[in-house]
Amino acid sequence: MKLVYGVKDRPKFGQLIVFSLQQLLAIMAATIAVPRIVGNGMSASAALFGAGVGTIVYLLFTKFKSPVFLGSSFAFIGSMSAAFAGGVSVSLGYLGLILGALFAGLVYVVIALVVKFAGVAWINKLMPASVIGPTVAIIGLSLSGNAIGDLQSGSVLDSNGDPTASVYLCILCGLVTLAVTMICSVYGKKMLKMIPFIIGIVAGYAVAAIFTVIGIYDGNTALQIIDFSKFSSMQWYPDFTFLGIFREPFDFGKVGSIGSYIATVAVAYIPVAFVVFAEHIADHKNLSTIIEQDLLEDPGLHRTLLGDGVGSIAGAVFGGCPNTTYGESVGCVAISGNASVATILGTAVMAILISFVAPFSTFLATIPSCVMGGVCISLYGFIAVSGLKMVQKVDLEDNRNLFTVAVILISGIGGLEITIGAVTITKVACALILGILTNSLLGGGRLLTDPAPEKILHHRKRRK
Repeated sequence: MKLVYGVKDRPKFGQLIVFSLQQLLAIMAATIAVPRIVGNGMSASAALFGAGVGTIVYLLFTKFKSPVFLGSSFAFIGSMSAAFAGGVSVSLGYLGLILGALFAGLVYVVIALVVKFAGVAWINKLMPASVIGPTVAIIGLSLSGNAIGDLQSGSVLDSNGDPTASVYLCILCGLVTLAVTMICSVYGKKMLKMIPFIIGIVAGYAVAAIFTVIGIYDGNTALQIIDFSKFSSMQWYPDFTFLGIFREPFDFGKVGSIGSYIATVAVAYIPVAFVVFAEHIADHKNLSTIIEQDLLEDPGLHRTLLGDGVGSIAGAVFGGCPNTTYGESVGCVAISGNASVATILGTAVMAILISFVAPFSTFLATIPSCVMGGVCISLYGFIAVSGLKMVQKVDLEDNRNLFTVAVILISGIGGLEITIGAVTITKVACALILGILTNSLLGGGRLLTDPAPEKILHHRKRRK
């Protein structure tokens, strides 16, 4: 898709606000979901604040050349739970979250230093298009279950935590959202074409609100899709993680267990950081194809890694959640045609500001899952398709490439995951690792535009 706004372009102020809101809507559901899943009193508004700060840190490290938002990482959910539980007799709680983020950030710093001195040529050789393409496709496809699950769920829950709204009404609201988003993106003119998600979400929310009001009036919970009760329990200010350290101070009288606890946190966070590193490369390769600029070369993989790592630490200090680059943000860039870094900066500032505006952040939190599911079908679909577009350039007549792509797709779609203790190697990471091993074993990676091996050999003999 041809970009309407390039990386360095700056939309007018009014447009910038609208574009930033669209990016925020794209990443918000996942960003605030992580602290809710982990529990232990973690604050969704603080996670949103931390994501905004982490994104600004990332933009500074990448010289404002990489248009992607950093949000709460799902990969570290198990690690964060381990930081609270500890696996030993002592739990550092909120201090453990920050300690774990420091360990994860240190992994990025070490890898960034290696890349700084060794360059990225070895990465391109290790992960050619035949590896990265299907891996990017798996990132989108692996999220498809989340999108469809959301499509069938409302926000009102019963005493068991199950949605009460009719599945069919939820699907209808989600499909209305998807239809309006697609129509705006394909047939919209000028501004309308660039904000399809906002228009789609508003349309889906309106339909869900009509059903909900009727359900409340009739006392029929099957019609109540939106949970308006959230406004009665609004959190008026972010509950920052670093403040939790002072609110629940660690008992230093149990010094004998600190070493064991720190080792537990390190084991929980460090291996996951290596897994997220692999996804980091896939995301930036994908974004590079969208903006037609190799981010691994300029601003450089070492800078994107440092931005991601230090941004994760900043996010954890404020919100407890290590951050990572978001596929939803990349998908939003691709569909809207807006790669302006100014928009990403505006989104980060907006995330920070609304974390203090309880009514607005609560309103965004009331957007029902089915509406976001309708949006995510297109977002995750674009991620998958962008990966398949990379595969188009690969010579699949060569069995070496064919096996590599096949192994990644089948292991990823099949959901291969490996759990070792508190560490889970995700399906995306497993697929990528198998792809790298297959490609290294068979020596694939040739593109359709590359000369045939026999022509290269003939050319070398003529030179001799």
